[in-house]
Amino acid sequence: MRKLIQRIVSPFLQKASAIYLSKPRDYRYKNIRVRVEPGVFPPFITISTKLLLEFIEPLPLQNKTFLELGCGCGIISILAAQKGATVTASDINKTALEALPQNAMTNQVTVSVVYSDLFQEFSGRSFDYIMINPPYYPKTPKNTAESAWFCGENFEYFEKLFTQLPEYLTETNKTYMILSEDCDCDTIQSIATRNALRMQLVHATKVFREQNYIFEIGSQ
Repeated sequence: MRKLIQRIVSPFLQKASAIYLSKPRDYRYKNIRVRVEPGVFPPFITISTKLLLEFIEPLPLQNKTFLELGCGCGIISILAAQKGATVTASDINKTALEALPQNAMTNQVTVSVVYSDLFQEFSGRSFDYIMINPPYYPKTPKNTAESAWFCGENFEYFEKLFTQLPEYLTETNKTYMILSEDCDCDTIQSIATRNALRMQLVHATKVFREQNYIFEIGSQ
């Protein structure tokens, strides 16, 4: 029933959200405040960013290296930096990357900003933590902004991600990814399995009748 309602109201929501997101908007989490520019993934529309922030808070990040793939406004990276991590934030959205240094400065932290399509610019590097809030709706994105939502009709985002990821997994580092029941978890897991990866569920929570999952990804 929830998905039927979403299909009925989605044209209205799309128009309303486009109007709302045509101007910069602030987003807050506890003592962190960031400016979300038009065309950047809006964390206030979905619950995934807040759930990841809550998940990250108790992690032992002091003096750890931390990579956020697809950082958007950068609030997750900023929280990790506040907790003492050496943080790298990457994205293919140049608008997001141009705004992130100011967001980091506003919150009195340092974040290294890198333009990278997934791991393209990180060959030979390693990270203690990798955090991923992926696009997961199976549709071909028409532009960079839509790439934050749509993973391609044939899940091309996950095909590329899971092909590259094994190089960056070690026996000690941690990689986490958030998904929801609205996405095709079975297809995503099958792509992971085909690339000799396991997705272990480490956290699940239901918000507004939507089940959300955080997986730890490791080698099989």
